[in-house]
Amino acid sequence: MEHIPRGGSAQNELRMIYWPMRMNSLGKKRKADETKEDILKRAIDEVKKTHSDFKPQYDEHFFKLESTTE
Repeated sequence: MEHIPRGGSAQNELRMIYWPMRMNSLGKKRKADETKEDILKRAIDEVKKTHSDFKPQYDEHFFKLESTTE
């Protein structure tokens, strides 16, 4: 979680969504091999459902995403 900083309500929502999704993606009962980037993108998409103008903050050297401003 050190790579996704705390912030406003939408940023904190991103952290709250990302963490359990990532833990599930690493567990024994995972359904598919998802990267940390896949999970982050899904979490950002979830936050944008209620905060359409959300600009996520994350460590761009750790997460190699093409774009989050779609």
